[in-house]
Amino acid sequence: MAGNSDLCKAKQAKKDEFYTQLSDIENELRHYKNYFRDKTVLCNCDDPYESNFFKYFALNFNILGLKKLIATCYDPSPVAYSQLSMFPDIEEKHTPNTARRAYKIEITEVEDFNRDGTTDMVDVDHLLKNKRNAITLLDGNGDFRSAECVELLKEADIVVTNPPFSLFREYVAQLFAYDKKFIIIGNQNAITYKEIFRLIKANKLWLGYGFSGNAGFFINKHYVDYAKSGQHREGMIRVSGVMWFTNLDITKRHEDLILYKKYTPEEYPKYDNYDVIEVSKTKNIPYNYFEKMGVPITFLCYYNPNQFEILALDDDRVEWRGRGPELQGKTLYRRIIVRRKNNEN
Repeated sequence: MAGNSDLCKAKQAKKDEFYTQLSDIENELRHYKNYFRDKTVLCNCDDPYESNFFKYFALNFNILGLKKLIATCYDPSPVAYSQLSMFPDIEEKHTPNTARRAYKIEITEVEDFNRDGTTDMVDVDHLLKNKRNAITLLDGNGDFRSAECVELLKEADIVVTNPPFSLFREYVAQLFAYDKKFIIIGNQNAITYKEIFRLIKANKLWLGYGFSGNAGFFINKHYVDYAKSGQHREGMIRVSGVMWFTNLDITKRHEDLILYKKYTPEEYPKYDNYDVIEVSKTKNIPYNYFEKMGVPITFLCYYNPNQFEILALDDDRVEWRGRGPELQGKTLYRRIIVRRKNNEN
């Protein structure tokens, strides 16, 4: 898909300047609020004054009952220090946009400094200007793999961010290496990475609630936006196939998928090279079939480990061809092999 192609090219070039909308963050994180009390949250792929992840947690610091909020900036970011007029101590040492340096922000409190009855970004601005060491330069470039950033990761309880898609495997591997809870954004194609799928199959990683339609990201360079005219917004790009990944348990994960289709051999042909029936859409999973079936990867949006068992990901990189009348000569997308659990008995 062309929109995804533009995004991937940018990611591969390590120009991962795609900023998640605050509304998308709010819609997802409202399902996890009980997890944050007395926890240290790390946003380690976020320029704090461009990142809505930082903004969300700063604004909701007291509501969520956070212990600490940490955000780090990667210094090659073309927007790093674009807001540094509010950080005079650092601006004296480094000219914005010409000698960029990575920095971190650490917050342990957000008070209502202006006494307006609520905490907002005005209060956060005041905090950062007046509290010593709230914002400090990093020694390195802010890469999440650097030693000093790993030390921040060790301190964190939950990691929440939109990591570089081009480094998604490595990013997730690090989270598991340090036994961290997380809520992160990734492309649905990551499901097919063997390292990621292995975690999904083992019920160590799953999908969150998801975006409503295609995800929208703010950008600082021009990429072609293939959104429909009614969805287009200046300075943004609409991207399909973007998902939330987490290892925090959520209610959605324990809701049964309602099945209404009845299995017949004519309607559900098997593949040439697998003794598996083809189910082209998740909603078409038959209620009376308990053998192996191939389902789209988007099935994972509805996956309940008490209702289904994940067996494998198709291993034919050329993709499968079916032998039934509906499948003959058609190339299929990747399929996950699953089986219903016969819990009714």
